[in-house]
Amino acid sequence: MARKDKKGSIQDLVFIFVSLVVVGISLLIIFKVSDSINSKMQASSEVNDRGKAAFTELNDMYPGVIDNSILLFMIGLCIVALVLAALVRFHPVFFVFYIIIWIIIIYLSGVFSNLYLAYANHADLVSVAERLTFTTNIIGYLPYIIGVIGFILAVVMYKNWQTAQ
Repeated sequence: MARKDKKGSIQDLVFIFVSLVVVGISLLIIFKVSDSINSKMQASSEVNDRGKAAFTELNDMYPGVIDNSILLFMIGLCIVALVLAALVRFHPVFFVFYIIIWIIIIYLSGVFSNLYLAYANHADLVSVAERLTFTTNIIGYLPYIIGVIGFILAVVMYKNWQTAQ
């Protein structure tokens, strides 16, 4: 039974690093907005103490819950990419092209990683980025992560070709 909807290869790496950077920048901006709202609520006399305490508690949970979720998001994307790569038959002739494109993708992930770090090091966002440790570390080491995932994908795809012979 041949499957025509098989996917999984180098484009998964692009999807992983782009989605991680987009989610990381979004989390950074959302947390900054939430932190600003919390500061204004604490200074406001119109909001009662119960509301202030509830929003502060919610805002304090943000780094722990949301920051940890990007780690789970990255692990989930990697597992899905590995499962999809196991469905692809990868002929060794194309391995040279895979390596060339893989190196380009590692370079591009470094560019996107630097984009996030430029946002994170902005004077308005640096205090927020320091509290989002997983997000900042994952995206800071994104070229290394993409390099390792790409290597594992190549091994899985090539191994499947060998066992199919």
